[in-house]
Amino acid sequence: MKMITAIVSKDDATLVSKGLTDNGFYVTKLATTGGFLQVGNVTLMIGTEDEKVDAAIDVIRAFCRHRTQATLSQPTSPADAELSVPVEVSVGGATVFVTNVERFERL
Repeated sequence: MKMITAIVSKDDATLVSKGLTDNGFYVTKLATTGGFLQVGNVTLMIGTEDEKVDAAIDVIRAFCRHRTQATLSQPTSPADAELSVPVEVSVGGATVFVTNVERFERL
C-alpha cells in the first residue's frame, strides 16, 4: 500500500480530483498555501495499492498544466523594497510524493 501526496494548483485541483475519482481512486483534498508565491494550492492524498501508483500519477500528470504568472520580484534588502519589478514565473504542474504505508484500515 502506498500514499501519494500530490500538491497541485488550486486551478487544476477540481479536474485532477475528478479524474482520479473517475478512475477509481479515493482522494482527500486539503487546502494549502505555497511558500514561494504565497498562493493557494490543494494537497491531494491518495491511498492506493502499489501496482496502481503509476496509473494515479498518469492521471495527475494529465490534468496539471504549467503556465506562467507575473509576480513582483522579491527584494533582497529593505532598501530594495521599492525596486521590485514584475517577473514571470512558471507555475502549475504538480509535486508528488509516494510513501510506503505500514498499516491501512478502512473503518
